[in-house]
Amino acid sequence: MMLSIIVPVLNEALALPALLERLLPLSRHGCEVLFVDGGSTDGSVAMIECAGFTVVNSLPGRARQMNAGAARASGQTLLFLHADTQLPTGAVDCVHQALSSGLQRWGRFDVCITGRHWMLRIVGRMMNLRSRWTGIATGDQAMFVTRAAFEAVGRFPDQPLMEDIEVSKRLCRLSRPACITRCVTTSGRRWETRGVWHTIFLMWRLRWDYWRGVPVGLLARAYQ
Repeated sequence: MMLSIIVPVLNEALALPALLERLLPLSRHGCEVLFVDGGSTDGSVAMIECAGFTVVNSLPGRARQMNAGAARASGQTLLFLHADTQLPTGAVDCVHQALSSGLQRWGRFDVCITGRHWMLRIVGRMMNLRSRWTGIATGDQAMFVTRAAFEAVGRFPDQPLMEDIEVSKRLCRLSRPACITRCVTTSGRRWETRGVWHTIFLMWRLRWDYWRGVPVGLLARAYQ
């Protein structure tokens, strides 16, 4: 079954060279790769098109962009990849094997966070453990899902934050996630720019508030 890789982008020119280099071999070996631009002004679209990839235009917002990419995708399996995240070698085979039994209809990879601060390694491990325990995945973990399951849960909810948490909750009603132990690597820039400890506490507070039912618009403003 063809795998479609969907990458939402918004002013990601700094991250794109490494990402494009890693995705080109996958495209040449039969994967569909779609970049969904939310209105970049830094030359991201030109870089993507020069590399030979398809760009889908969308209103800004990660959930909207990923849904727009899914609507254009041809594959029966969809993988949603952040622009600052790199797939491991053999990722496509891992996804196909994880879903081959039909018992699990979606999944995610373990994640390793790159950066200078030692705490980032701990953050990645905690994310992976929490995901195994709760069945909830985050976008940093390169979530993948069968098209049928994605459509069955109504796609990503149109909300400015926690769209990955919400769609995970819905997908868990269909099956537990397949947890691939091979790591994707994602940039620790968000943590290092804002302060590692500050970001850790902020994300935990936002998750707690989301579970308590705080309106997601308020959470998005706190995140920004």
